[in-house]
Amino acid sequence: MEKKKDRLIRGTAMNGKVRAFAVRTTELVEELRRRHDTYPMATAALGRTVTAAAMMGAMLKGREKLCIMVKGDGPIGQIVAESNALGEVCGYVHHPHIHLPSNSMGKLDVAGAVGTEGFIDIIKDLGLKEPYRGSIPIISGELAEDFTYYFAVSEQTPAAVGLGVLVDTDESVIVAGGFIVQLLPGLTDAEITEIEKALGAMPSVTTLLDQGLEPEEMLRFLLPDAVVMDELDINFACQCSRERVEQTLVSLGQDELERLIAEDEQAEVVCHFCNEAYVFNKDELQVILEQAKS
Repeated sequence: MEKKKDRLIRGTAMNGKVRAFAVRTTELVEELRRRHDTYPMATAALGRTVTAAAMMGAMLKGREKLCIMVKGDGPIGQIVAESNALGEVCGYVHHPHIHLPSNSMGKLDVAGAVGTEGFIDIIKDLGLKEPYRGSIPIISGELAEDFTYYFAVSEQTPAAVGLGVLVDTDESVIVAGGFIVQLLPGLTDAEITEIEKALGAMPSVTTLLDQGLEPEEMLRFLLPDAVVMDELDINFACQCSRERVEQTLVSLGQDELERLIAEDEQAEVVCHFCNEAYVFNKDELQVILEQAKS
């Protein structure tokens, strides 16, 4: 079966009174699963988070970017996702090898892994002096409901968020994706009721994607009059580089660098987001030490 590339569509409905996003993130979530060797539970939790990040990144402009940090009290630890307006997304989870029994519905117990106590922090770098920070308490741990709550509380925009990741028996990702529907001023009570009914009748995101639906078809399931404004390719991309890692080593200071040179004779730094390892030998560390001194 031919692989479909990850793509996001932006649209409007109900004469511009609804703004909507829908995305397929299957390749992205599979890439993260492979890089971080996540077990199904972590794949689902990380996949839902980076899917939300991809859509929220698409709400930004130019070189703006955002970071989502899910800090629950579950065994998975912290989930971190970064995205930007160009459709570049990456992420990781602190404990990728978590396994829990299925929940009461026979599905992956994401809430059990994430936890139901804690916070979700969203930091937006909008190119201003200080980044924008929004923080909400975790209300369910299933994540879609938590992001719905974020939009209502932090952005004062009523929204419906759907997120899903379907994992195969060999632990690979079958499909992943989601939608965000934002209700803008001017909607009548009847129109809001219509949207709520459509949400209630809608199959899960993974059911629709597994049936082969494209993001715009998934959106029209909810909003039959949806008009697609534009689309964006979604790709895994990490912002790390050898130069950036060098700067991190410089920031360790002279004492720590001298210790690394004397005791270890090398340094290996692994990027959290992409799991790439950067190795610096003794001579390279000596050059970095000179930078730290200057």
